[in-house]
Amino acid sequence: MPPRNDAALTFLLSRRSRPAKTLVAPAPDRAALMPLLRAAARTPDHGKLEPWRFVVIERPAMARLADLTSKAGARLGKSAEDIAKARSQFELGHLAVAVVEVQKASPKIPAIEQTYSAGAVCLALLNAALAAGWGANWLSGWASHDPDFSAEAFGLHPHERIAGLIHIATEASAPPERPRPDLDALTTWMDQ
Repeated sequence: MPPRNDAALTFLLSRRSRPAKTLVAPAPDRAALMPLLRAAARTPDHGKLEPWRFVVIERPAMARLADLTSKAGARLGKSAEDIAKARSQFELGHLAVAVVEVQKASPKIPAIEQTYSAGAVCLALLNAALAAGWGANWLSGWASHDPDFSAEAFGLHPHERIAGLIHIATEASAPPERPRPDLDALTTWMDQ
């Protein structure tokens, strides 16, 4: 058995995302971000396909992405309110990592397992950032699910899609605790 890690368990039992709109400068620099990416890359990956990659969005790129969001919103017929909300994650952002799901042909590994692995990378990156003392939030939204936006904004190919945008910067204020799931209602015990 591996040794017990009470600090890690305490962190996982108390972790909570920080709203992206409350994150302020500074954001991690490239040297501070690399260990977080390494931690995220240690996620479960059936078949060792690495069905994901990272696109790091630094502050100078945020304005371009906000403008592309407006353009995509107009093309998709989104309301002014929906466009403004989608733009805000880029307008207010200091640094984000787009976790890109990269579907790879495999006779053994189903596509859904590759999707799960990409989602696990998002959570691992979020938790690594929080554990390192940064504020972090996992976002997506209609723009990130639009293939045309994703291709223009991030250079994605047809077999790729955004699993999540992990915003990482300095926490400006601690969010209140939120209600957590009722485990008794969600858990079935099987003893036979």
